[in-house]
Amino acid sequence: MKFLSAASLFLFAFSAAAEQTHPNILFLFTDDHATQAISAYGGPLAKIAPTPNLDRIAEEGMLFKKCYVTNSICGPSRAVVLTGKYSHLNGFRSNGDTFDGSQMTAPKWVWKAGYETAIIGKWHLKSEPTGFDHFEVLKGQGQYYNPGLNTNGETVRHTGYTTDIITDRTIDWLETKWDKDKPFFLMSQHKAPHGRWEPALRHLEWLDDVEVPEPPTLFDDYSGRTKAASQHKMGIADHMGDHRLMLKYSSKHTPEQFKIFDGYFRPRNEAFLKADLRGKERTKWHYQRYIKNYLRCVRSVDENVGRLLKWLDDNDLAENTVVIYSSDQGFYLGEHGWFDKRWMYEESFRTPLMVRWPGTVEPGSVNDTDLVSNLDFAQTFIDIAGISDQKNMQGRSLVPVLEGNTPADWRKTHYYHYYEAGGHGVPVHFGVTDGRYKLIRFPDPKLDAWEFYDLENDPQELESVYGDETYADEQTRLKLELARLQEKFKVDE
Repeated sequence: MKFLSAASLFLFAFSAAAEQTHPNILFLFTDDHATQAISAYGGPLAKIAPTPNLDRIAEEGMLFKKCYVTNSICGPSRAVVLTGKYSHLNGFRSNGDTFDGSQMTAPKWVWKAGYETAIIGKWHLKSEPTGFDHFEVLKGQGQYYNPGLNTNGETVRHTGYTTDIITDRTIDWLETKWDKDKPFFLMSQHKAPHGRWEPALRHLEWLDDVEVPEPPTLFDDYSGRTKAASQHKMGIADHMGDHRLMLKYSSKHTPEQFKIFDGYFRPRNEAFLKADLRGKERTKWHYQRYIKNYLRCVRSVDENVGRLLKWLDDNDLAENTVVIYSSDQGFYLGEHGWFDKRWMYEESFRTPLMVRWPGTVEPGSVNDTDLVSNLDFAQTFIDIAGISDQKNMQGRSLVPVLEGNTPADWRKTHYYHYYEAGGHGVPVHFGVTDGRYKLIRFPDPKLDAWEFYDLENDPQELESVYGDETYADEQTRLKLELARLQEKFKVDE
């Protein structure tokens, strides 16, 4: 009893110390949110579909322009964020895997530091969440309307738009369940803007009168690459399918939702079918419907990020809360004629990252030089919580970078590995980049191919220069670096 009493006093003192010295951590995470659809990153969509609340995080914190994922697909990215380990070591290489919740994760380390932990929203790792005092998670991909949330082991049904509901539940946890004697580590994770792209009913007509600019590579013929790209099955023209865009009633909608949905989409669907479009005109129609629904989903995300930022302001917590916004990977918004992700090409390889940390991060700062990664998130969380580096993790804490003191030995290259062979026609591949040059290997014997890109002179990656003598030295350097990183990270091809 004396031992238990002393231990209790120690834990109480440790928790109190954590409360006094370490900030709250609010991790806002979305699914398939491309940097092209965040106005803080600029680009042609910024004026058409601004994201003022997301931009606020960048304006009051740091925006990263070279945040790269390790494996551009939903579940594996989430496993990397939790563990700080590459897919081959955390055991979650593809969406068909099941996450091993017994392994050590960032939420477990943060909890040990005296934080109260919670996750609300999309989980997508099959097994039940571990390391959290509280969880409310969607089953699998979840749905955009009237979701069921696995709430600490029991399914609770909700009525409304899922992006709004995830924020409602996040605020409810903060107001009614969070132990105010402890700092919180809260992961609020949205389904949006993952396909099928079903907007909130209030946004159905937004952008109706706008012609969204087409990306310059919408009709890319892949002639400058190996045959790997031409084998894709993620083309807006041929693989998106009318069913993804001609949204209609299903059992997930209430009668009132169906009435609004049907009244909006039915006449548009009928007009499209009657027009019987072919070739480039069909691609153009698909692109406009797709990009508008995608941006409508993003608009709800932005509104709900605004709600959470306002809640922090209203409750005097903004100054003592680190707000981190990211997505599980980037996404194709028509570039190269594609939707989806998976490739090591820039649009899906790069993910948004913005961090607001009052008193630590210089407001309005932009980091466009350091190569950072979702591999670093776990160690960043635990560093903020006051825990030193964990040797079983493979990333590095972003805290010194956020403080404006990037270590001299910060990574100069980044390793990528995609495992889910055949998903949307994308083959297994791996590679390395230094931010200027990129080397990609497609090991499938049917391909047995390499690609090499000069991102400064070819930012859209239209022309692989693998084998070009002009780049012989850089190509050799990156091949050696690829081998070094595979050995460092204990990669088993």
